[in-house]
Amino acid sequence: NYSAPLLCYKNTKRKLYQMTEQKSCTMAYLMITLFLFSIPPSLSFTIPIPRITIDHYHDLNIHRSAKKLYELETTSSIAGMPPVSPATSLPNQVYDWRSQQIRYQVAGVSEISYDKDIQKPAAVLVHGLFVNSDHWRKTLKGLADAGYRAYALDLLGSGYSSKPIPGEKIASEKVCGERRRFGPSPHSTTISTDDSDVSAGVLKNVRLGTANGGTRIASEVDLRHPTGSQYNFYTWAEQISDFTRDIVLRDNGIVKEESYKNENKVTLVSNSIGTISSLQSVLDTPHLFDGVFVVNPNFRELHSAEVPFSNIAMPVIRTVQKTLREKGQPLFDLLAKPNTVTQILQEPYAVTEAIDETLVKVLLDPLLTKGASDVVFDTLSYSAGPLPEQQLDELSELSSSTRTDLHNLPVWICYGAEDPWTPSERVEAMANLDKVERVVRIEGVGHCPHDEAPEIVNPLLLQFLQRLDKTPQT
Repeated sequence: NYSAPLLCYKNTKRKLYQMTEQKSCTMAYLMITLFLFSIPPSLSFTIPIPRITIDHYHDLNIHRSAKKLYELETTSSIAGMPPVSPATSLPNQVYDWRSQQIRYQVAGVSEISYDKDIQKPAAVLVHGLFVNSDHWRKTLKGLADAGYRAYALDLLGSGYSSKPIPGEKIASEKVCGERRRFGPSPHSTTISTDDSDVSAGVLKNVRLGTANGGTRIASEVDLRHPTGSQYNFYTWAEQISDFTRDIVLRDNGIVKEESYKNENKVTLVSNSIGTISSLQSVLDTPHLFDGVFVVNPNFRELHSAEVPFSNIAMPVIRTVQKTLREKGQPLFDLLAKPNTVTQILQEPYAVTEAIDETLVKVLLDPLLTKGASDVVFDTLSYSAGPLPEQQLDELSELSSSTRTDLHNLPVWICYGAEDPWTPSERVEAMANLDKVERVVRIEGVGHCPHDEAPEIVNPLLLQFLQRLDKTPQT
């Protein structure tokens, strides 16, 4: 079902263009254009697009890629999702990922100049906790205005993306990143005593930061979600990698992984805990990415490796978490109100003028969709997973070994000096890590500088993209 002929034109043109690798499509474009523009734009209509096969092409790889593209880009809808984002005025699009629907937006690509736009350098924006792709409203516009393609997606369980029941067997088997790494059982029954056995789900003797900018050694970093839920950083990392491969790079006409080149790689931009998902995605698939731009990292204060006296504190914390999962719905219903959300946002936002009605609406509305509260309480129970300093050290170790694709992958960090959740000294100390080239302190802003002070963050991000030799062609 399409309510806009132009959108249908773009999607159909893209399918034909990429399926046939730009062969003999001129007449097809003309026919589609004449047909679509003969229909009033206000008319909602259904176009049955037949499955196009190109078996007559001798290259079987082209056929397989075309078939996969068609299946990926079939337009669908998500219950409750508006066709256009109120925050960005961009169409909400859907990526079918492992039988789950993922909402995303793309700026800097128009229907009229699509063939030219897909050649622009690309960035993928990864949101933080309990928000969604609309939180990048000012970054999407800033990048598009500067000549870039910018993609923002809702992570699984967030925004308008699918929200399968935490731990539900069928969904978990398909999407759970921990299951693929550590096996299907909860970590409590699979921990190994072998210090070098990362597959057990526990890292030992890990260097982490402290609030005053020092370092410490954590005896254990538990990597596995305590309930075995699919809502974990490994799942989200795989989602980011697959989205980059299936949507962003294929938009640029790149089908085969051996065709990836430095100029085709994608830059990740992250906020808060989205940083951990992004860094893990780089660790897993470094050939897809050329750099990471971090806006206020998060150090997971409820992680078992971050909680002081965890042997005593964690049993109490886990009891509270379990109570919230089982009986927290009335509390959620009480808090999920526009006035309450506005008050809550005033804690991380130092620039309270940025908290407008649009922001409150686009953050709250998806939280009122089916399954959202279950994901919220499940995520609050996630006192495990990788941590930023650990991941950056792993990046350094890999780049100094045989992973040549990581040698020139820099990380820049900016942060708000008034952030109540992120200790300034700990962020500044990250400049001592090998992969971190630059740390920039932004005065007068809080946890969300990209939304509080885009006039500072957007130029800094553009500097980073130029550092990567990603300058749009004029």
